[in-house]
Amino acid sequence: MAQQNAKTLSVKGPDGQPLTWEDLPPPGISRWVTRRKAEVVAAVRGGLLSRKEACDRYSLSEEELNGWDKLYDRHGTKGLRTTRLQQYRTN
Repeated sequence: MAQQNAKTLSVKGPDGQPLTWEDLPPPGISRWVTRRKAEVVAAVRGGLLSRKEACDRYSLSEEELNGWDKLYDRHGTKGLRTTRLQQYRTN
């Protein structure tokens, strides 16, 4: 369950475990694995990060973050695999 203060301290992560600010991928990341993408999506959905904060922190476009969000909704964490992107986007 998320704790509320001035900012949400933790949210439910993609694996069901609490996700905190310290658990987030570091800024400037160059290799986006499935788990990291799912953590960012969960952080935004849970209010740990705003969409703007996520885009600024990770140098993402709104379209890229929206794409992760939609793929996660449709296919879960597996939908965020870059090797499967073509398959999932055509369905």
